Amino acid sequence: MISIIVLVVLYFSIGYCCSRIVISAEKDTAKEVAIFIKTNGKHTDIVVPVRNEIIDWSEKIPFRNNISQDTVFSFLAFGWGDKGFFLDMPTWDDLTFGLAFKAAFWLGTTAMHTTYYKELAEDKDCRKIMISKLQYERLVIFITDKFKKGTDGNFINIRTDAAYGTTDAFYEAKGRYNLFYSCNTWANDALKACGQKHCLWTFFDDPIFSIYE
Repeated sequence: MISIIVLVVLYFSIGYCCSRIVISAEKDTAKEVAIFIKTNGKHTDIVVPVRNEIIDWSEKIPFRNNISQDTVFSFLAFGWGDKGFFLDMPTWDDLTFGLAFKAAFWLGTTAMHTTYYKELAEDKDCRKIMISKLQYERLVIFITDKFKKGTDGNFINIRTDAAYGTTDAFYEAKGRYNLFYSCNTWANDALKACGQKHCLWTFFDDPIFSIYE
């Protein structure tokens, strides 16, 4: 019991320190593409334009996979995470020991949650970041590399009734959620991939958003 307590204290202590170490953004870059970070209070999404000259995301994330079938959107959010959390836990009240244990210890699989938005309003839970086209190209590579692909080369849509709304869908993803790599760690790494301010390491969303207050 003492060993477990020591490990827990050590984990959160190191996590706290690492999350307070901020890596600066790349300097002297153009402000050409608007991206966003968005949180629901626990989970961070990376939000990008639906289409520009670099990529048309609707070709990879078809509108037909959403309940709404609407095709008029401006933004697309990506959130990587544990598939069990996404599909079997509609709210945090539904969290069970089994789901938490599987996620923490590399026992589950992962998914990418995508959500289309017609507009976004900047507030404490949604922050805009301007990046260059070259940085955005790197972000596109980072995001697409986390998707599993079928034999046809397309992202693999997960057929489920667990959608959170009418404009979202789930896709099979690479990697394992665990004690050291969460949905927020992935989002932090996405910011790192495109040369933006980010934490040295974080498991939670608060440290990311504290950087962009």
